[in-house]
Amino acid sequence: MESGMERLGNDSFARHLGIKLTDMKPGYAQAMMEVKPELLNGVNITHGGAIFSLVDIVIAAASNAHGPVALALNANIHFIKATKEGAILTATAREESLTKKTGIYRVEVKDEHNNLISLAEGLAYRPSVK
Repeated sequence: MESGMERLGNDSFARHLGIKLTDMKPGYAQAMMEVKPELLNGVNITHGGAIFSLVDIVIAAASNAHGPVALALNANIHFIKATKEGAILTATAREESLTKKTGIYRVEVKDEHNNLISLAEGLAYRPSVK
């Protein structure tokens, strides 16, 4: 059976966005992404979809680190502060609750100056856990 780290290493979308997983253990994960020109929206700030993708990937890491496959069911995000090209964003996911079938994760996204950029929470489903 493939480990959570192996599954995340096979995530071609994360690689495409330049997201690097820096820490992963059951219920916790951290990942970084540099804001490149292709991640900017029409007003030259980081596209919300890029930040949301970083959040989704770090939730996947924290939830899959337990071993069994975990899949996102829902996610909420609050965009607090805009960032520009060159910003280094770090997303940290922490498990708030874990049952046999679901996990709830809270995510903070901060920039390289430790400014809070985004807050999010996600619900993961663990289909193979009996």
